[in-house]
Amino acid sequence: MTIHVFGVIVTGFGCAANNRGETEGNITTLQKILWKGQVHTTVSSEAIRWALRYYWQIKNRDEVNRKWNDDKDNHEWQDEKWSGWSKKDGKTFIDDDLLGFMKAEGSKVEGEKGSTSKRRGVLEIARAISTTPYAGDISFNSKSGKKDRNSLYGTEIHATRYQYGFAMTPDRLKIKERYQHALDALSSLGEVAGNHSRFLFDFSPESIILRVTHDAAPRMLYCFDDENEKITVPDLINKVIAKDILPEELFIGGQIADLSEVKALNAKVCTPGIKKAVEECKAFIHVQEK
Repeated sequence: MTIHVFGVIVTGFGCAANNRGETEGNITTLQKILWKGQVHTTVSSEAIRWALRYYWQIKNRDEVNRKWNDDKDNHEWQDEKWSGWSKKDGKTFIDDDLLGFMKAEGSKVEGEKGSTSKRRGVLEIARAISTTPYAGDISFNSKSGKKDRNSLYGTEIHATRYQYGFAMTPDRLKIKERYQHALDALSSLGEVAGNHSRFLFDFSPESIILRVTHDAAPRMLYCFDDENEKITVPDLINKVIAKDILPEELFIGGQIADLSEVKALNAKVCTPGIKKAVEECKAFIHVQEK
């Protein structure tokens, strides 16, 4: 049977100005969403995907197709036409395999159809949503040096955590072992999006829950609740009790692993360390694939 890997992550608490919305006057806004009847800030899955690719660029270098050039402020490609995918033993790259690609070209001859090169991403990322509602905080700033009409400006900020989920099916990868690159990157993300480099927000997990299963449905996306600055997972617990999620499918790491109600789940792995939980999950997947 096919193995599916699902995960949910909650970041540490911090002061965020990630993923800007449209500027209103001299105020740089945050992207927002109405979530459970209240306004929450949000970080796009595209921003998280960009950070994943940048992580692989640093860690895996020549195994990444699209690289970011900080000096030129632009992308550079190793294979802009993804030609390796059309050959049986062609060279493919981590980012293309996990995140997919698409390039549509119009027809060069009138009346003929254009061409499309595409691959659906195996690693799917959900939009990150703040665990607490947005209260409307704004930081006002003043530019140094000679003053002009743009010298005074403001930035919406949010003191919060963010939670998001992901899913992938290793069998769909060109090289199955690349699921390990995905888990390594997700467990070690630093900056995601940002606001003119004025804010540093650690997007690495404070807690992580991984699920390795034959069930095709995640069943645990956005399962974290913030109750008076204490992170809990009542929805996950209820689904384990209902046997919609089996405890032996779960790998739990971070602060959430120390909660008595989480320990009572008898999950197959329940450790306080993020990286240890990820390593044990990777080892379990490797055994299941044999």
